[in-house]
Amino acid sequence: MRTIPASELIINNDGSIFHLHVRPDQIATTIILCGDPKRVDLIASHFDTIECDISSREFHTITGTYRGRRLSCVSHGIGCDNIDIVVTELDALVNIDFNTRQEKSEHTTLTLVRIGTSGGLQECSPVGSYVVAAKSMGFDGLLNYYEVPDGVFDLNLEAAFCNHVGWNPRLPAPYVVSADPELVNRIGHDMVQGITIAAPGFYGPQGRYVRARPADLDLNSKIQSFEYNGWQITNFEMESSALAGMSALLGHKAMTVCAIIAGRVSHNMNTEYKGSIEGLIKIVLDRI
Repeated sequence: MRTIPASELIINNDGSIFHLHVRPDQIATTIILCGDPKRVDLIASHFDTIECDISSREFHTITGTYRGRRLSCVSHGIGCDNIDIVVTELDALVNIDFNTRQEKSEHTTLTLVRIGTSGGLQECSPVGSYVVAAKSMGFDGLLNYYEVPDGVFDLNLEAAFCNHVGWNPRLPAPYVVSADPELVNRIGHDMVQGITIAAPGFYGPQGRYVRARPADLDLNSKIQSFEYNGWQITNFEMESSALAGMSALLGHKAMTVCAIIAGRVSHNMNTEYKGSIEGLIKIVLDRI
């Protein structure tokens, strides 16, 4: 059995994992994820009890109970690179023995639901709607660095998309991973479901043009016109593909659901979206 070296599984002097600064006894197996550290406080304000409250960099963790069920809420910051850190470390907290640095004989499955904000790309995903990333398309390239078993990627959808948009070979190859279907049905059965793109940036990678000109000004219109077996690309955000992909590799159940706050078709923006995100938080807490 492999013993993981200290340079690869970094454990702090207090027994916590390196970036999150959380110990194995401080994390629940059902976890709500969000980007903003302050949103952790908003989510945990609904908890009945608080067990621990830990902050390290952009990573904020609160564990407690909601209606008698133990939950954790963890912020991951912005971007798929941070999801790589957070999911790997959450997995290590439950599936690695920190004393022996070896994988435990019994696997623990985490339930990971990310609550995010997003930009809608279709008439069916207007500002104010809630959209489930039933499938996530990663423009970030993260999963391409891992050994991925057959069946995780939707290779036919990937090929159809690249052909449709004329994908630039200088960019990372897009990958497509499905969310956990049981979670999608339980939490998002009455929400918009589609393909969510996770972009490696907020501006150019999502087709925004401030001063630096995107390489393909028509990419978003090509994305909006793409259809595959009844699926449309509904929205842009920055983390769903890494969450779905890393969870699939490590044996966890995961999904992303977003409140649409920017209309990329109508070109409108809701910067006062607290009420919308609070409504989504309450739905997820009741259904998770």
